[in-house]
Amino acid sequence: MTRLSHLTLRNAMIALHDLLATTAALFAAFYLRFEGGDGFFDRLPLLIQILPYFLAFSLVVCFVFNLTTTKWRFISLPDALNIIRVATVLTVALLVLDYIFVAPNVRGAFFLGKVTIVLYWFLEISFLSALRMTYRYFRYTRVRRHARTGDAAPTLLIGRAADAEVLLRGIESGAIKHIWPVGVLSPSSSDRGQSIRNVPVLGGVDDIEDVVADFTKRGKGIARVVMTPTAFEPEAHPESILMRARKLGVIVSRMPSLESGDTPRLTAVAVEDLLLRPSEKIDYARLEALIEGKAVIVTGGGGSIGSEICERVVAFGAARLLIVENSEPALYAITETLAALGTAASIEGRIADIRDRERIMRLMAEFKPDIVFHAAALKHVPILERDWSEGVKTNIFGSINVADAAHSAGAEAMVMISTDKAIEPVSMLGLTKRFAEMYCQALDHDLAAGLGGARRSMRLISVRFGNVLASNGSVVPKFKAQIDAGGPVTVTHPDMVRYFMTIREACDLVITAATHALGTQRSDVSVYVLNMGQPVKIVDLAERMIRLSGLQPGYDIEIVFTGMRPGERLHEILFASEEPTREIGVAGIMAAQPNEPPMQTLRKWIAALEQAIARDDRATIRTILKDAVPEFGSTAA
Repeated sequence: MTRLSHLTLRNAMIALHDLLATTAALFAAFYLRFEGGDGFFDRLPLLIQILPYFLAFSLVVCFVFNLTTTKWRFISLPDALNIIRVATVLTVALLVLDYIFVAPNVRGAFFLGKVTIVLYWFLEISFLSALRMTYRYFRYTRVRRHARTGDAAPTLLIGRAADAEVLLRGIESGAIKHIWPVGVLSPSSSDRGQSIRNVPVLGGVDDIEDVVADFTKRGKGIARVVMTPTAFEPEAHPESILMRARKLGVIVSRMPSLESGDTPRLTAVAVEDLLLRPSEKIDYARLEALIEGKAVIVTGGGGSIGSEICERVVAFGAARLLIVENSEPALYAITETLAALGTAASIEGRIADIRDRERIMRLMAEFKPDIVFHAAALKHVPILERDWSEGVKTNIFGSINVADAAHSAGAEAMVMISTDKAIEPVSMLGLTKRFAEMYCQALDHDLAAGLGGARRSMRLISVRFGNVLASNGSVVPKFKAQIDAGGPVTVTHPDMVRYFMTIREACDLVITAATHALGTQRSDVSVYVLNMGQPVKIVDLAERMIRLSGLQPGYDIEIVFTGMRPGERLHEILFASEEPTREIGVAGIMAAQPNEPPMQTLRKWIAALEQAIARDDRATIRTILKDAVPEFGSTAA
């Protein structure tokens, strides 16, 4: 639809204002130039003749430069520049009118003259700006007045000027409520001594105690500290900021990054915010292009990863979403969460187990998805080391069912959520996930080659990543609970190292990998690995979380080493030693090219596994999987 189709009465009123302003500027310029004699009245009839055509032209110019479609309450520097552009174009039009048309053809002399035209340029800018700026100032002062009254808490902002300015704009627009900023503490020395939208930069982050004490002495005690994204950069020492603010007894909040297009809002500071390297830059336009208007299925949609994928899919404009989940409480929770978002997408949740092949085939055939995100899995290493057959049933046969159903239903792509534990696996989790990867690889290869009577091409890809902060069973919530209980905090081994990502970052990169798979020429890339930065030593993580709680490790809270569990290894790896890798030109993602057995061989192993599972023959299961994944080095009995 064009911009014209969205014009409202408000736009018509703005256009009328601009016409009146242009008329007033033109007559005022004439009057100021010719008021000393009869020149004004002599020229008035021709001016009135020209005026309707000039106003019609000015209306078009104002529309082209967005003056009639910009909300006055948000007028800013770009809008001021547009006013100058409009005035300049109209001034040039008057110049052309006077010098080319009127002077040689009508009067035989200049009608407007240079002085009148220059006067008009200044007056046009003034008249177009005056009411806009007045309204902007009125709204600005009213919002500030409301923000300072009632329950608005005196607040210190921590972060660089650019972040503080975004937050202050959010307060002025009414998007952020109940806080009143009284000062900024910036980690950048160049910001100090400056003011940002009339809020002074009072010092650096190390001055927090002095600043709070000073306001307390003046009877204007600081009630809240808001940490902006730049306050979490390593050089800002976020751990120190948080500990000192808590000792001062002030509430600590954070403003999340606005790069994802989220509405500005304040949230609680989570320990996870202080544990990671900066997130990868995500191209959200690319994700919207993939998801917008599509029909999407998410298996395991009630889990920590699956539910985040559901939220991201809805945010990127999916037309329809089917959530497949075998847990009734989890399915209810995610459908309620999505309903509260007020999305336009059609959302449906269905109870189903991916082990039930007929059920999954029927659901997908009815829904006809464009894209399937397969997040359903059993993932807890110690549990799967005890119950091998359950891991095989869900992670292998369940994934086969989802892949076959997606292909049969005519999907464009299936994306399987895998794990870094699938690389040279030492656990049943890693082993079953690697087997599922191989099935997706083989089916992807056959479809690319047109084998097996494939009706159409479909991409099947797997995306590997490591531990996800705050996901179900992750170490961070476990440590939090142990610290809250007074300890001890249990760590399996002092040298245990793991990779960590946020749920949001992991899910956005999963969708990004799908855009690469569908947006490039068909290649042998079907396994993607997310860049998780530097690995984190688990004991260091435990010690830092204890300190962030205002306690001392080894004194207030003990750390106890419990020993490695079956299926664990000290250091996770991102690529196998004999697994070629390459850059794909997408930030945060690498392509892996692991061993790829043919589908014919895989089907033999699958048939043998089915028989072994039916007999619950653990030894045969192990033998078959070891044959399929020779690099398997499980230490489990």
